[in-house]
Amino acid sequence: MLLHPAVREKLSDVIRMFASGDFQKVKEFVASYGIYAALISFLLMVFQSVAAPLPAFLITFANASLFGWWKGAVLSWSSAMAGAALCFFLSRALGRDAAEKFTSKAGLQHIDGYFEKYGKHTILICRLLPFVSFDIVSYAAGLTSMSFGSFFLATGIGQLPATILYSYVGGMLTGGARLFVMGLLILFALSVLVVLLKKLYTDRQNKKVTDTK
Repeated sequence: MLLHPAVREKLSDVIRMFASGDFQKVKEFVASYGIYAALISFLLMVFQSVAAPLPAFLITFANASLFGWWKGAVLSWSSAMAGAALCFFLSRALGRDAAEKFTSKAGLQHIDGYFEKYGKHTILICRLLPFVSFDIVSYAAGLTSMSFGSFFLATGIGQLPATILYSYVGGMLTGGARLFVMGLLILFALSVLVVLLKKLYTDRQNKKVTDTK
């Protein structure tokens, strides 16, 4: 079925829509399905999870704008949880080679470093970081010995604050105000990510020095 030209064309359109970074296009696409809009949104979120690292926050903004911020938050959170669970089980069932095809070898190696340093706390740490690809973390978690229950609980708790925030922004702000807040969120995310990566690099260098003594 995926080889059918019409299906390939539709998937290409969806990927281009995500790549544009324009939440309005996502909103119009979801709204075009009328009474099935919520279902399409749910499927889109699961699709972007499997096809990491497409930007999930575009769907969260669109959901809030279409359904109201709190209903949009519930839809975004539940569909993201379903997507995370699917990534976890795909990785656990199919192994690392398949996970690298769904994501990237470099991406998984970065998250491996977090797991080596922070163990199971990696899930919560990464879920709290805005614009960090949740999906690569889900695939990486499936390659560890972590139980699904622990993964699912940490994912749900960690993902909730960001989902509520993005939904509130998407539902309450418009135009330039939304862009301004998005810019702040991106800046915050990059700042936190740089600090964590610097710490991870420093710890590794220190470990190498210790091992050579």
